[in-house]
This record gives sequence, C-alpha cells and structure tokens, in this order.
Amino acid sequence: MENEIETSGTNTAPKTENILGTEKVGKLLIKFAIPGIISMVVNSLYNIVDQIFIGQGVGYLGNGATSVIFPMSTFAMAFALMFGDGAAAYMSLKLGEKKEDDAAKGTAAGIMGFVGIGILMEIFYLIFMEPLCRIFGASDGILPYAIKYGTITTLGLPFCAICAGGASIIRADGKPRFNMIGLFTGTIINIILDPIFIFVLHWGVSGAAFATILGQAANALLNIFYFSKKMNFIKLNGYVFKKALKYFGKVSKLGISSFISQMSMVVAIAIRNNVLVSYGAKSIYGADIPVTTLGITMKTFSIIMSIVIGLAVGAQPIFGYNYGSKKYDRVKQTFKLVAIISTIICTLAFLLAQLKPMAIISIFGAEDDLYNEFAVKCMRIYLMLIPTAGIQIMSGIFFQALGYPLQSSILSLSKQIIFQIPVTLLLPIWLGIEGVLWTGPVSDFLALAATIVMLLIYWKKMFKTQN
Repeated sequence: MENEIETSGTNTAPKTENILGTEKVGKLLIKFAIPGIISMVVNSLYNIVDQIFIGQGVGYLGNGATSVIFPMSTFAMAFALMFGDGAAAYMSLKLGEKKEDDAAKGTAAGIMGFVGIGILMEIFYLIFMEPLCRIFGASDGILPYAIKYGTITTLGLPFCAICAGGASIIRADGKPRFNMIGLFTGTIINIILDPIFIFVLHWGVSGAAFATILGQAANALLNIFYFSKKMNFIKLNGYVFKKALKYFGKVSKLGISSFISQMSMVVAIAIRNNVLVSYGAKSIYGADIPVTTLGITMKTFSIIMSIVIGLAVGAQPIFGYNYGSKKYDRVKQTFKLVAIISTIICTLAFLLAQLKPMAIISIFGAEDDLYNEFAVKCMRIYLMLIPTAGIQIMSGIFFQALGYPLQSSILSLSKQIIFQIPVTLLLPIWLGIEGVLWTGPVSDFLALAATIVMLLIYWKKMFKTQN
C-alpha cells in the first residue's frame, strides 16, 4: 500500500504495520531473500555471460581481459555500494524507529552519492585505461583485449552504479521483485546481444562490452523509474533531495563495510593477478593461463557468493527493522536460519568443484591439455574450504544491518586484506605458481576463525538492552 505524503514534503508512516516486524521469519526470507538471491546471481552473470561467449568466440586471451577489467569495475562499484547499501541500512533502521522523513533524506543522499561516483569514475578510467590495465595484471598478450573491453564498459559505469546502488534501496523499500525484474531485463538483453555482436557482427571483446552496457542501461532506467514513481515506504521528491546533504556522512558510515569489502577484493585481485603473471612466466603454464583460469574460478566462485550475499542482503531489512524495533528474538532467529542455509549452499558448491571441475571449465571454452590441467587445479585447490565462507560473509552483512559498521568492516577486511594478501605474497615463494591457489583455503580458514571470535565477543553486547 502506498504511503500518504504530506504536501509539505515530509513523510508519514504507512497505514498498515510493516510486515518485517510481524510476518514469520521463514516467510519473510522467502519473500525477500529469494528475489535477492536471484538478483545477485543475475547481477554476477553480467561478467560471466561475457566471459562464456568471449571464451567460445575469441579465446582465452579475451577471457583474460575480463579478469583484468573485473577488479576495475569492482573498484568503481565499491563507492556505489557504499552509498547504496548505506542508504538501505539507514532506511531500514529509521523505518523501524518510525522516522520516515529521516529515512527518505538518507535514501536521497545515497542516490546522489552513487550517481555522482559513477560519472567521476567513468572520466578517471577513460583517461588512465592503459596504465590501470597494467596495474591490475594485464600481460602483454592480454593488454590489447583488456583496453578494448575496458574502454567500452567504462562508458556504462554511471548505469552500473545506478543498478548496483539502487538495488539495495529497492530491496529495503520492500520491493525485491521489482529489483529482480530490472536485473533480469538487463541480463536478458546482454545474453541476446552477446552472440549477435560476437559471432554475427564479429566485434569480439568490443561486442561483449557493448552488450553489457546496453543491458545495464535498461536496468538503470527501470531503477530511476522506481525512485520517481514507485517508492513504497517513503517519498522521494525535491524536498528530501535538498535536505539530503547532511545525511551523506550517516549513510556512508553505514555503507563503509560494503566499500571495504569491495575495495579489499580489488586490492587482493590486483596483487594476485600480478603474482600469477610473475610466477606463471617462470612455470610451464606461462603468464596468460594462470590469470585466465583463476579468473574463471573466481567468476564461478562469485556465483556461489552471490547466492550467499543475496540471502544475507535479503535478510538485511529483517535484521535492521527488528533490531530498530527491539524485537531481538526475531533478529537472532533470522541470523541462525541464514547461517544454516549459507553453509549448505557453500558445501554443495564445494562438492561440485571437487567432483566435476571440467564440466564447469568447458563452459568457458575448450583449450589445450596444459590449460585444462591448471584450470582443474584452480577449481579443486582454491575452492577447497568454501563451505566456511558462508558464515563469514553473512556475518559482515549482519553487523552492518544492526548499525555496527566497524565490526562489519573488520570482517570484510579479514579475508581479503589481513589474511589473503600476505599469504598470496608468501606461499608462492615456496610453492611456486600453485602457492597462489592455496591462498584460497588458507584465507578461508583464517577468516572463519576471525568471524567466530567477533561473534563471541559482540553477540551479548548487541542484545544487552533486551532485558
């Protein structure tokens, strides 16, 4: 039911009580998490779809280009998600406190933030594309493909920012299905145009890039329509945007965990790619195969993580609203359910990676025996301990949703920065190129230990006002 809004520009509470505080937790997870999971998986398919068609139509050097551009895209999205996820968390908390006007102004601040950052990052990337490709691990063979692919996808960064940042706000506004529709629309456009541009028009990696940004543009336009016409719990108008400036700090503070999580991924991938090129050149596999095959493993891994993140992000409004309403039993019940489901999902992914690695690898194109040999090693070694990843990822989102950005940020940093980077630099000294692969299970184990410690320390403190 649409809210009734005063003509002065302030927001009033909805006439019906928010289902986040009344509906059974299991039903809420189905309502919010399933569309969230689908949305996150579909979103991750943007890059994966390109990589599949590029592998079939261009070859593994083209796939290597997507592995180089991926962290650059993630770098830009780190800022977009800081504002988008921060605005979503702020909205949920303020709606739980019955402060709809503050929720609207914080949301407006988030929208202004991720739109602005998309434009700024586009300008920056277009100016420094070639040196950035080198920084993120492009070998001499991959560099020309990376520049072509990256230059075109950069033109779509404002659209991509609206898609990524806007998705969180739409979910927090109680309309995860609309967000899912937007992502489906963009992905379907990408899937349809990829083979046309690559195989029919013979545009190669440039064709894949054009297909991507056209899909993102369609998704972004749907999000803009939602903000202007379809907001559920709040009203976005000129009044709240004029008053939004002072909310930038509050919103970005709540979104800092998402920023750090994405940024730490960027740093980790950049270091890993460069180490792969360096040690790969000294091995029988060469510089290009390790970058490409581990990139494929990471993209496959990202689908599993998208399911977990989608589940946790779908639960974020449930966490935030009920914590703000002091319904702590519902918060705890939601946490336990999400933790169990996340672990089951990651365990199933582990079994697939160990038992059927070539079934996954062959989707991205058939290559020679040397390529396939290293690709199988990537799948089996790097993903060896992913059953432990679910609880670590969802715990970071849990802390963020409850208004504990510092704790959430520490968990986000633990795997990618605190553990993975030192291990990436040290293990290859003794194990050579395969040492890079072992950074996956080692950092997963250490990150799980950090997560358990953090939960043991703060669990009782977070709910101490219960009594």
